[in-house]
Amino acid sequence: MARRVGTTTLSEWVEVSQKMIDTFADATGDHQFIHVDPERAKLTPFGGTIAHGFLTLSLMPMLAAKVPDAPRVAGTKMGVNYGGNRVRFLQPVRSGKRVRGRFTLLAFEEKRPGQWQQTTEFTVEIEGEDKPAMIAEWISQIFV
Repeated sequence: MARRVGTTTLSEWVEVSQKMIDTFADATGDHQFIHVDPERAKLTPFGGTIAHGFLTLSLMPMLAAKVPDAPRVAGTKMGVNYGGNRVRFLQPVRSGKRVRGRFTLLAFEEKRPGQWQQTTEFTVEIEGEDKPAMIAEWISQIFV
């Protein structure tokens, strides 16, 4: 993995449906109308409902799983989120749009025997749009 620092992988495209947005709203209690009320949301500058920013961020594991032939650390017992250095929501994901993950490995270092820290730039791209929805620098811990 250390030799892969600087490399980028892409996931498959995934639709962010209204059902996905509504389910996230139910799970988090965030029922702001711009997410769950298509009629009222049409009257906003967004022109319809949009995904929650935190829904966009939470797509990371699913999109990572949809990277064909993704590199894996042999002997991994578990991986955990350690945190993020920064997260920026650059534009909303409208209901019905497709997104994909762009993962660039920034660092991979051993913290102690059997424990590795991986820092990845995670970008959520929106199909047909020049500007991404989100960019985050995310840190994971991998235990072997």
